[in-house]
Amino acid sequence: MTKNFTLLLLFTSFVSVAQNRFTISGYLREKGSQESLIGVNIYVPNSSIGTSSNTYGFYSLTLSARDSLTLVFSFVGYDRVEKKIAFQKNTELSIELSPANQLTEVVVSAKKQEERISETPQMSQIEIPIQQIKKIPAFLGEKDVLKVLQLMPGVQKGSEGQAGIYVRGGGPDQNLIMLDDAVVYNANHLFGFFSTFNGDALKSVELTKGGFPARFGGRLSSVIDLNMKEGNKEKLHGEGGIGIISSRLTLEGPIKRKNEKVAKSSFLVSARRTYIDVLTKPFIKIAQQDNEDQATGGYYFYDLNAKVNYDFGKDKLYLSTYLGKDKFSANTTTPTSENNSLIRWGNTTATLRWNHQFSQKLFSNTSLIFSKYRFGIDNQSRVQQAINGDSTTSEFSLFYDSFIRDTGIKTDFDFFPNPNHSIRFGLLSTYHYFVPSAVVLQAFTQNFTKEANPLKLIESGIYAEDTWHPFEPLKLNIGLRVSQFKTESKNYIQPEPRFSAALKLSKDMSFKASYARMNQYVHLISNTGIGLPTDLWVPTTDKVKPQSSHQVATGLAKDFDKQGFTVTVEGYYKWMNNIVGYKEGATFLGLDGLGANEVSWEDNITAGKGWSYGAEFLIQKKVGKFSGWVGYTWSKTEWQFPELNFGKKFFPRYDRRHDASIVGIYELNPRVTLSGTWVYGTGNALTLPIATYNAYRDNIRPAADGSPFLYTWNGRQVNEYGEKNSFRAEAYHRLDFAAQFHKKKKRIERTFEVGVYNAYNRRNPFFYDIGPETLPKGTIITATTQRKTVLKRYSLFPIIPSISYNFKF
Repeated sequence: MTKNFTLLLLFTSFVSVAQNRFTISGYLREKGSQESLIGVNIYVPNSSIGTSSNTYGFYSLTLSARDSLTLVFSFVGYDRVEKKIAFQKNTELSIELSPANQLTEVVVSAKKQEERISETPQMSQIEIPIQQIKKIPAFLGEKDVLKVLQLMPGVQKGSEGQAGIYVRGGGPDQNLIMLDDAVVYNANHLFGFFSTFNGDALKSVELTKGGFPARFGGRLSSVIDLNMKEGNKEKLHGEGGIGIISSRLTLEGPIKRKNEKVAKSSFLVSARRTYIDVLTKPFIKIAQQDNEDQATGGYYFYDLNAKVNYDFGKDKLYLSTYLGKDKFSANTTTPTSENNSLIRWGNTTATLRWNHQFSQKLFSNTSLIFSKYRFGIDNQSRVQQAINGDSTTSEFSLFYDSFIRDTGIKTDFDFFPNPNHSIRFGLLSTYHYFVPSAVVLQAFTQNFTKEANPLKLIESGIYAEDTWHPFEPLKLNIGLRVSQFKTESKNYIQPEPRFSAALKLSKDMSFKASYARMNQYVHLISNTGIGLPTDLWVPTTDKVKPQSSHQVATGLAKDFDKQGFTVTVEGYYKWMNNIVGYKEGATFLGLDGLGANEVSWEDNITAGKGWSYGAEFLIQKKVGKFSGWVGYTWSKTEWQFPELNFGKKFFPRYDRRHDASIVGIYELNPRVTLSGTWVYGTGNALTLPIATYNAYRDNIRPAADGSPFLYTWNGRQVNEYGEKNSFRAEAYHRLDFAAQFHKKKKRIERTFEVGVYNAYNRRNPFFYDIGPETLPKGTIITATTQRKTVLKRYSLFPIIPSISYNFKF
């Protein structure tokens, strides 16, 4: 009897407590456009109680009842909002935040412009405001999201001008790049010099390079999560720009019915195109006026973003798409030959998302996702030759095609049971359709055809994670992801535990630690490491195992509230298994010799191990008249493949011991913005010959009188190589400047930007070559002239000025 009474009392107490707790929830939007805001911080002043808005602007807090509740809403670049309400029942409260005037910074208002980095358990994560990205100096004036990410610690640059990124010792394929949930496989335009992302169409950019939440998977090194704008629901808005090599235009606005006061639907369309082909065509014609040899061709790229949405109240629909294409052509004609070459590649993505709010505590999103990347080569040549007085024609043709197509579905849930728990869980499944390569080759008397051999594979995952605040100084994010990949006869199932924690050492400083296991089932194999479109995407198969990694990281995070900046110091160690690469001499065509024999791409690659460790430092300020960051990385990366470098460890191409960047943006006044960047990096690790010599061969041939004659054949020059990537290139450093001049008129705001890339004309190495020394001008070269074999450095970009015109209305 006593026992039953005790249980009844405990149950009654629980119900009583539950009845005294209520939930406040709503959406955070931008005033003037109704654009949903991601990552807005909502908290109770002078307490550790708080949360943040999700990808769709939704938030939820469950608190004990009280006569009055004060909540603060703060976000980078927006005015802080404080609301005081009666809190005796479940409440829905949606808030509009106004963009802040950065030039009137007040220390007090800057203190809570963003979530204090010392209070979140997440580490190794960087968010860069889009407006800040647009103010940073850029190559040829083209604002590039991926190149800005290269300026962050732990993110290595590729070659001069390249947009490819290498995070904590990983390759370019180890970055999960998502645009509105859709995977983008090749994120480069212009052979890697620009990324595919038009900043005018983006709302947010977030880079995670360690301590990965369980909701992310499929790559080893980083997650780059990009979200497109939804479209202005209050008025028609546009912006665009005209630069040296391209122009762009973005339009967004409401879709209203006649009787609607507030639009429930909006649209966004953003387009960009280069005109290099148009600008160079007149010069090509002038150069060929008195020449029998004729050459035409050119290069261009374009991309198109579009999005439309509809708000049903508790339900919301979003449809977004991206289309990008590059095309390079070269056609030459001479009296005796003709050659036509075409290279084209591009991405297509589409995402249909459905939000549903089940209750004030439970929110869901379901996405149907399509992604496609395709690369193709078309080359045809014809040569006329005269043999023994007869004219003959030799023809060569090559057709190459490679692509990957994904179709998937993903469902995510956000559950907010109380202020100490924020739970996310979900599942996804993707159907991969791969055609690694299809080749048709006709070379003189040889014909070769490799039919398309599609691979149909399924990748799935299920996850759950909990951001848990067990007691005042400690916050945890604990998660588990289980990934699955099914091939023709194998079914890979891999558990992926995740953990991150923040322990507060004082009111503005915390110690953080994280662990994550990741698996990767699609791979990019490359000859160059530069990120060209000829790099080949291939899946995990019965022969090719999935890549995997373990990463641990620790660090300190400190907020300097009065000064408005944050400081993080992190150390990490990562080890990787089954990373893939080409065997020596292999190519993406998968041919042996001149198409004589087919070599399977699975037989062309080899697998190995990798290790990477380092330390990173970042001091960052996102708001105020002066903003920017200083980043520094010390790191070391080693790979080991049984079939490369005699099985010994070697440094991969983009291993860098030191990498530093300084970025500054100064709002001089409402009309002038000044910005500058300086970068420094240890040189790339390269493989160069250690010796060169001519190969000779002796043959006994009959002389004219029939007697034996010793004939010495002088063969080609042969290079002798030492260990792989044992040569270290010169250090890379560069200074860029830009000045923006703003002017607001009645209906339009225009901005002129003048920039200088590589301001002190540093001749940074692009590649090296071994060859004869260049003799002084006027030197007479004879048969006895001695010329040393020397190392030659070739640079790509000297000092380059740029100018662009941008506008908004």
